[in-house]
Amino acid sequence: MAEALQRDTDVLGLVASLESDHEHRGAQRYTLLIRAAKLVGPAGEYMCVIRDASETGVNVRLFHALPECGQMMLELQNGDQHEAKIVWQEEDRAGLQFAQEANIARIIECPSRFAKRPIRINLDIGALLSTLSEQACVRIRNISQQGAQVTSKHRFAIDQRVQLSADGLRQVSAKVRWRRGELFGLVFEDTFQFGDLARIIANMQQDTVEVVTAS
Repeated sequence: MAEALQRDTDVLGLVASLESDHEHRGAQRYTLLIRAAKLVGPAGEYMCVIRDASETGVNVRLFHALPECGQMMLELQNGDQHEAKIVWQEEDRAGLQFAQEANIARIIECPSRFAKRPIRINLDIGALLSTLSEQACVRIRNISQQGAQVTSKHRFAIDQRVQLSADGLRQVSAKVRWRRGELFGLVFEDTFQFGDLARIIANMQQDTVEVVTAS
C-alpha cells in the first residue's frame, strides 16, 4: 500500500466491479483503486485515501486516528469539497456520510482545469530553516510530499540549499525554488511517502487537537 502511494497518489484506475452498498441506504458503491484526499476539521487537516465512494458517502484509508470532532470536510485534489459526518472509525479506516448527495461522477473522474498535484496540507506551525552558516525562524504555511511553503522575514536566495525542521518533523533537506515577499517555496530533495507524511502532519497538529478537545 505504502509503495503504491509513493509511486503515484493520483487516480490509478477504477475497479470494474460495482458493490452493493448496505451501509448507505442501498446506494451503489464504486470501488476506487486509489484517490488521495484530505479531511479538514476544527483541529486541522489530515491526509487520507478514498477507497470506495457512493453518492451518500465514502470509506477512507487512514494512517492515524482522527480527532473526535464528528463533522469534517472532505476535499479532493481538484478542490471539490463535501461536508461529511464521521459515522464510524476503526484502526486504519473510517466511514463518512455526506451532508448532501454528491456527484459520484466528479468524485470518480476528479476533473480539473489544472494539472493534478500532491495533496497540500495547510498549517501554521513554527519551524527552523537552516543553512551552513545561519538559521532563521519560519512558519510552515503548507506542506506536501514534495515540498512546503514557509514565511520568514529572513531573505533566502533562490536555489539556496536549506534544512527545514520543526517539532514532529525531522530535519528535511530542501532547496528554495521561489519567493514572493516573505513567502518562500521549498522543494524537498527526498519526497515523503504518503503514509509517513500523514502521520507526521497529525503529530505536528497534536497541540491544536488538544486545545479543540479541551474547549
